[in-house]
Amino acid sequence: MKKTILSFLSSLKLTIALLIIIAALSILGTVIPQQYGAGESFTRMSPGLVKTFRSLQLLDLYHSVWFIILMCLLSLNLIACSLKRFPTSWKLFTATPSLDRAKPFEDLSSDNIVMIEGERSGITSRVERLLMKRYKRFRRKDTDTATTFYGEKGAYSHFGVYIVHASILIIIAGAIIGSLWGFEGFVNLAEGEFTDTVYVGRQKSLKKLDYTVRCDKFSIAYYDNGMPKEYRSDLSFLENNAVIFQGPLLVNHPVTVKRIKFYQASYGSIPGGRVHITITRGNDKGTTLTLNLKDSFCLKENGAKVTIQRIEENFMTMGPAVLLSIHSSKANTQLWVFKDIEKMKRAIPNLLQKVPKFNPGLFKPYYFELNSIAQTYYTGLQVSYDPGVSTVAIGAFIIVIGFFLAFFSSHKRLWVRVDEQEGKTRIMVSVQSNKDPVGLEREREYLLRHFKKGS
Repeated sequence: MKKTILSFLSSLKLTIALLIIIAALSILGTVIPQQYGAGESFTRMSPGLVKTFRSLQLLDLYHSVWFIILMCLLSLNLIACSLKRFPTSWKLFTATPSLDRAKPFEDLSSDNIVMIEGERSGITSRVERLLMKRYKRFRRKDTDTATTFYGEKGAYSHFGVYIVHASILIIIAGAIIGSLWGFEGFVNLAEGEFTDTVYVGRQKSLKKLDYTVRCDKFSIAYYDNGMPKEYRSDLSFLENNAVIFQGPLLVNHPVTVKRIKFYQASYGSIPGGRVHITITRGNDKGTTLTLNLKDSFCLKENGAKVTIQRIEENFMTMGPAVLLSIHSSKANTQLWVFKDIEKMKRAIPNLLQKVPKFNPGLFKPYYFELNSIAQTYYTGLQVSYDPGVSTVAIGAFIIVIGFFLAFFSSHKRLWVRVDEQEGKTRIMVSVQSNKDPVGLEREREYLLRHFKKGS
């Protein structure tokens, strides 16, 4: 039973089947909008199709239970394949061929034999020096009639495939870590606003951050034709009321604070976010202020404090208006300041007597005038935290090493015998390699050429 399970898990057919299924699902994950993007496509989908996609977790495919199961099954397959084949690779790596073997020199062609004039001892020394430079794993055996050398390099290439397997396992582990413990959320911040929570759509909950994010300013640069050129959010990150990081956030230029990444995802405008008000005291020259909702300012009379309580684009269909709340030592007053108050007075006789709160001079000796209401921009931030990204990066680095060993290196083995024949010194060269026949041929030609030169 154990052998059957191991045979199934280590099957190449299982590997191919899993890769095809995962590739097909990845295509589905690209075609079908995932997570937040799916919401925009709901209007184009039938309710039944949306329900089916949700039940199959196709709207959040990469975090689905069965996709994680597939990745775990692929991991088991890689582990089983490695355990099954590793002993053979280890045997090839640790093998130490006997130097008494005659087989490597049997049926050698004349191209692999060099005849040199000179004493055998001197030529043997030159051969040894050359081989020692090129082969780290090097052995020599002397007999009365011949000297045999054995050298090898690239034995670690047998482990390239296992390093690739290990790196894939590390990458899968990093992806699962990110899926289980990471999050991706959104938050909209108007200029001047701050928050320490973001909305996580996948979990449909609020996630509290370890610090506060504040939007100091949002700006848009335009091309000459009026098309938006650049969105920029000037953000501040505060911890215990102290700024720990401050900088601009641009499209395709995320900001990372304590391993959490912030992306510029969207933007919009809030009607009535900022007002321009002129305050006149008696016959004095008026003072114009630019204020946001809930902003306050002080008056000289009785230490009165004025707060922007409400901002309305079209209050009661009578146009732009601002509700001011005035607190002083004598009384608390609320009044509406309309932009078109003069037009309203002409249209409705005795308006200010009928509705005193519409009188911009109700709080004497001050007169308030609403000049305009400007829009305030908000920035849409995508917030992402993936604790597995460093693990994936390590796996990606290791996989490069594995591919290099598996595809760009080979285990070359060399046998050289130096003996005497017909009054000359004969050098016989036999080379073997587990792959890369072109590189093996170059190695053979290099050695024979240098043996002939005597270098």
